[in-house]
Amino acid sequence: MVSTIILIAVFSLLLFWAVGAYNRLVSLRNQLKNAFAQIDIQLKRRYDLIPNLVETARGYMKHERETLEAVIAARNHAVTANTKAAVDPADNSAVKQLAMAEGELNSTLGRMFALSEAYPDLKANENMMQLTEELTSTENRIAFARQGYNDNAMEYNISLEQFPVSIIAGMFAFRPVEMLQATESPEERKAVKVAF
Repeated sequence: MVSTIILIAVFSLLLFWAVGAYNRLVSLRNQLKNAFAQIDIQLKRRYDLIPNLVETARGYMKHERETLEAVIAARNHAVTANTKAAVDPADNSAVKQLAMAEGELNSTLGRMFALSEAYPDLKANENMMQLTEELTSTENRIAFARQGYNDNAMEYNISLEQFPVSIIAGMFAFRPVEMLQATESPEERKAVKVAF
């Protein structure tokens, strides 16, 4: 009789622990999704600013059509990648594609801004200055949101790897997520050279 009570008590404790571990993992996964949603909000703001920026620059940079078209193409690619990643931030391949698309967009925007230096009237344009300031502010917000995402991703991944929670994680197919990292190669980090 006593051994039956002990077995029931041990089983109950294990069950409560397993439920608690599962619920913690679910909570961490939802915090991760929320952190990605914060990035998503800022990226959408950025994507909305870019066409206005390009349109403003188009009037001054008539001879830089390829660059402006490259910015729009990179923006569209990033929007598509962001949409896929937003569906499931735990999908590592979608997050990697988003990071690559964002790197491409940053690179083309960098080229456009470097070329805009050659157009003093464009730099002095009030609309361009306002859009550039908004874009800079948005970039700062994106960086802050990415930091929050990475903090949540690290906490989630650590929880998945810790024993004995890793047993529950394996049983219910919780999988580690990728941290958002800069994907630029050392070549892409070099300053853009402008030659006319």
